[in-house]
Amino acid sequence: MFKVTFAFEDGNRVEAFANAGDNLLEVARGANVAIDAPCSGNGACGKCRVQLKSGELDSKKTLHISDEEYAVGWRLACMSKITADVEVIVPDIASAYKNRMKVADLSSKEEIAIFENAKNQVEEAGIKLKNSLDVIEVKMDAPSLDDTMPDVERLTRGLRKYMNLKRVRVPYAVLRKLPDVLRKSNFSVKCVVRTTPDDMFVYDVFDSSQEVIVGGLAVDIGTTTVSAVIINMETGEILAKSSSGNGQIRYGADVINRIIETTKPGGIKKLQDAVIKETINPMIHEMCRSINLPESQIYRMCVASNTTMNHLFAGINADYLRQEPYIPAFFKTNSMFASDVGIEINQDAHIIMAPNIGSYVGGDITAGTLVSMIWNRPEFSLFIDLGTNGELVFGNSDFMMSCACSAGPAFEGGDISCGMRATDGAIEACTIDKDTMEPTYKVVGEPGTKPVGLCGSGIIDVISELFMTGIINPKGKFVREGKRVRHDHYGMGSYVIAFEEEAGSVKDVEITEVDIDNFIRAKGAIFSAIRTMLSSLDFDVSMIDDVYVAGGIGSGINMQNAVNIGMFPDVPLEKFHYIGNSSLTGAYLMLLSTPAEKKTYELASNMTYMELSTVPTYMDEFVGACFIPHTDTNMFPNVHQR
Repeated sequence: MFKVTFAFEDGNRVEAFANAGDNLLEVARGANVAIDAPCSGNGACGKCRVQLKSGELDSKKTLHISDEEYAVGWRLACMSKITADVEVIVPDIASAYKNRMKVADLSSKEEIAIFENAKNQVEEAGIKLKNSLDVIEVKMDAPSLDDTMPDVERLTRGLRKYMNLKRVRVPYAVLRKLPDVLRKSNFSVKCVVRTTPDDMFVYDVFDSSQEVIVGGLAVDIGTTTVSAVIINMETGEILAKSSSGNGQIRYGADVINRIIETTKPGGIKKLQDAVIKETINPMIHEMCRSINLPESQIYRMCVASNTTMNHLFAGINADYLRQEPYIPAFFKTNSMFASDVGIEINQDAHIIMAPNIGSYVGGDITAGTLVSMIWNRPEFSLFIDLGTNGELVFGNSDFMMSCACSAGPAFEGGDISCGMRATDGAIEACTIDKDTMEPTYKVVGEPGTKPVGLCGSGIIDVISELFMTGIINPKGKFVREGKRVRHDHYGMGSYVIAFEEEAGSVKDVEITEVDIDNFIRAKGAIFSAIRTMLSSLDFDVSMIDDVYVAGGIGSGINMQNAVNIGMFPDVPLEKFHYIGNSSLTGAYLMLLSTPAEKKTYELASNMTYMELSTVPTYMDEFVGACFIPHTDTNMFPNVHQR
């Protein structure tokens, strides 16, 4: 056995033990050390870089690490085997996606406006913001020698009088605390309950003098990131908000790699633990601490996620999702409770799951469709959720059609040599001077943060600027020369956004022709999916009245630049609307409003799902879209005028 030490830039260290020949990335995973590996360890992405500090590693040389970098100890963890005691430095950028969990600042007007606007719109559509949770105050006579009724019967009789119900259920967790609470409160208590026409379930009991907050938890489980809010179920007020990288990322950036991981011994439990124990539960504890709310006072949870994430969250075998005919275990379920999956809130809390409608169109899209309100308008609208996959919904109050396309991890920086998540050091916006070819960029983080790489919105900006300034041609090849344009010994061109001395890394931040080609395919998948879906209805892009864009990358997208590269249709910019994390907002509405929950089920059941892989014309559309902006210039007349 050899000792493997992982050292971090903040001074922390993690020690593990491994056998000779063990893979370093697998050792890191076993030790719960977060190292980003979008390709799941096959050496394709080059993101799992570590630096050898002492000891030895058997490491293959790859194109992702230059000779100079190799000489100073840089290695890919996935390409390294243990041969002796070793210590490696895990750079901050390799673990930033997981380690920078924070409670979001709700003072942002934009953050608050998105949720408030969603509430107002569903109410205007006739959906009441009412749920089945309530706080009921009950006063009982104290027991005596003449009145020896048991505590639980005394409570249930008091509740029946209040609501005239046939049945009241008191779970073990409440029964256990009931004797003490009744006597401390002099038999005057507040009960947190869920009521139906014939039934009441008692979640909790408190002294009547105590102020009681009925907490609810809404969670968006994205393939890359997880976002959550804790709300007051009685008022709808957002009490806390948090976001974090999905702990499953280290098993691959896409759902297929993660499904493959579940087929290994113990794999299903490993993936479930990564999202629940390592991601969601720490977020819950962080939020509850920030508002001084006991976790046990969260009585309901709503989850919105794609079909695969739903399965992995629930600990259900997802392998059949990737095998033809691509059948999920469920589209909709109401049978899950917090104690079933290890969510650390009230153990009897019911978990609502936004319904899936296809193997690759999940609850995040049905929840997002609710928020988009396209189901309540006569105009034809397009809803686009951008992430590891691109999911689309088109329609109006009469019909809706949906589909999903595999855009790959490019929008999160995967498949791009200098790509990264939208964490500190990521270039999120960029312009390029047409004459000097000099860039001006905006970096995520505190003022003065040096650039390390490009996140999705930054990649869109850079490619658009390179094309619009004539530095690259429609095929993504460099056609202008200058100090920032260079070619390697194979003739491959690249554009340097930040030289090493300007950057916060050990190398230049640049985008290559291979990167551009990868991104062209990703944007081509989005546009070809739009065209295919519209063509199936005998529509074209001119019939789109509004485009609603959602997803983490959507917040930073320059819509004009997205049109310039041919990712979005060439329609007037005023038709584009960013609606935030619609999956989380939809989960919030479903949590707060039982009618909104029922409406989401209705939307899912009435939505037509198109499987693009079965459409013969899709590949032709895709090939045509793999140019900037498109092989058919008539589709982008305004871009060519500019």
